[in-house]
Amino acid sequence: MMNTENDTNNKNNFNKQLQKIKPQKFNNLWIIMIILTGLAIMWTSYQGGEPVKTEWFSVKEKMITAGDVEKIVFVTNENMAEVYIKKASLPKYKNLFGGKEPKFGPHFYFIVSGNFNLEEQVDTVMAGLDPSKRFAVETEQRTNYFGKAMEWLLLPLMLIGLWIFFFRRMNKSMGGGGSQGGGIFSVGKSQAKLFDKENNVKVTFKDVAGLEEAKVEVMEIVDFLKNPKKYTNLGGKIPKGALLIGPPGTGKTLLAKAVAGEADVPFFSISGSDFVEMFVGVGASRVRDLFRQAKEKAPCIVFIDEIDAVGRARGKNAGFSSNDERENTLNQLLTEMDGFGSNSGVIILAATNRADILDKALMRAGRFDRQIHVDLPELKERVEIFKVHLRNLKLVDGFEIEFLAKQTPGFSGADIANVCNEAALIAARNNKQFIEKQDFLDAVDRIIGGLERRSKIISPDEKRTIAFHEAGHATVSWMLPHANPLLKVTIIPRGRALGAAWYLPEERQITTTEQMMDEMAATLGGRVAEELINGKISTGALSDLEKITKQAYAMVSYLGMSEKVGNISFYDSTDSAGFTIGKPYSEKTAELIDSEAKNFIDIAHKMAKEVLSKNLEGFTKLAELLLEKEVIFAEDLEQIFGKRAGKAVEEK
Repeated sequence: MMNTENDTNNKNNFNKQLQKIKPQKFNNLWIIMIILTGLAIMWTSYQGGEPVKTEWFSVKEKMITAGDVEKIVFVTNENMAEVYIKKASLPKYKNLFGGKEPKFGPHFYFIVSGNFNLEEQVDTVMAGLDPSKRFAVETEQRTNYFGKAMEWLLLPLMLIGLWIFFFRRMNKSMGGGGSQGGGIFSVGKSQAKLFDKENNVKVTFKDVAGLEEAKVEVMEIVDFLKNPKKYTNLGGKIPKGALLIGPPGTGKTLLAKAVAGEADVPFFSISGSDFVEMFVGVGASRVRDLFRQAKEKAPCIVFIDEIDAVGRARGKNAGFSSNDERENTLNQLLTEMDGFGSNSGVIILAATNRADILDKALMRAGRFDRQIHVDLPELKERVEIFKVHLRNLKLVDGFEIEFLAKQTPGFSGADIANVCNEAALIAARNNKQFIEKQDFLDAVDRIIGGLERRSKIISPDEKRTIAFHEAGHATVSWMLPHANPLLKVTIIPRGRALGAAWYLPEERQITTTEQMMDEMAATLGGRVAEELINGKISTGALSDLEKITKQAYAMVSYLGMSEKVGNISFYDSTDSAGFTIGKPYSEKTAELIDSEAKNFIDIAHKMAKEVLSKNLEGFTKLAELLLEKEVIFAEDLEQIFGKRAGKAVEEK
């Protein structure tokens, strides 16, 4: 009984397994392979195998003499002769055919040259040959229909194959995004990536540190999409667009990702360069297709990153192209954003760091109602950004994030992320278990100044000149009250610089004339130090001179800080000058600007010289200490000169 039950269970299990096995679809390729194999077999059996190559001398001396030749066929148009062996004589040549006797001829062939006289050679052989050994001689001209057909078909087949190959490649490259395939026919389709509930972005506003004001503006748009009645009950309307403006690395794209992660609506993401294509009219077509898809998914958000690639002001490249593709794309974008068509429920987010070159029609209310400025983070915001990027790093106990934020003024969010990553790499390079404060300081130095180049060969005289040059910067900046506070000085080459001084600039929004003059004097401290110590100057002050020259001309021609030039600014923040050739002032004014800029530089030079002359002993001591240690810090300057001038003024 048990055996019967086991057999029944085994049969049921076997039947279930058979049901699970899906029948494989028959591939049409197998049919083609079978047909080709059959044709090959038929061709081989018909031909009787491949004939063996030989020479006329062997045929004449061996085969004909032995009476083995049945007939010789001369193919005149192929310069070849085929030899047929009598069936009774085939066993002699068995070894030449791989041990098998061929069923059909020809069995041998030889090449006939142009000098071969067929009639003469055959008559000579036949004349002295026994009648029983004589053979038949035939002459024919053949036409290879298969070869002729291949000659006609090969080139078209190759062209068709290449066309199919490139068609499939274009299908893969252009069929992505919102085009849903279609290959070359989808070139005018939108390339935007759609993020919805199935493939939502995981970034939220918690991952965006700082940017509190920008987040409030953007979160209001997200809140409107989630709770529209809250605003429509009061008669409010949703903004049609918001433009994120700010320097590179400040978090504009990250903020857009957070919007995609927070909003429970479809989110289209595309780059401005995706609209521009080599084909005429493609950009405008992609804009139309993008907004068509957005209207179908409304309410939704469309994010255009780096919109300046397509939104550049029209008419700036006149003379280069009468029908600019970028302008056509921009015109279509302007029409779609605020034209006669209905665009309800579609919000446009865009980001750029070149708002100054955008077209005015794109910036107006009704298209981009809000312009959200995403600036470089301040001290408090840098602390929050560091906290975000330090989450996954192994830090030593008692690590001070506030100290690190103070060491990185002017750093963007991307720069801070880079600092954290570099610090981790430096700690790992030194086989540390935890990341220390010094690793972060080294990372900041690495990013600002470049790699240390201790292997660079510097003569003792050059090293002494560099030490006094950097000590000059440090001394003047320490003694002048409005100069930027010094952090450290080094004479170790980094990048292209032979030495460097690190400052911690005050985070101020406005700068006075006195502050700018003190900064210029501190910048000239290196050149003045060379004059005092060496009695001659060198090329080491190139970057310093470039900096103060730009600053002096800015003070005169942009900031109105010159009494003689007056409260005039020739700076064009709107870039509305267009194609105006020349300067917006006379030659007399240009001479005055040059004179005043040089006057500012001369005053700064005099200030630096007075500071170094009064503090020559301390300045020399600082340079000697720098030669000894190669790196000195603010504490070393405080021991030599006392408390910094600016600090003393603040304490009073």
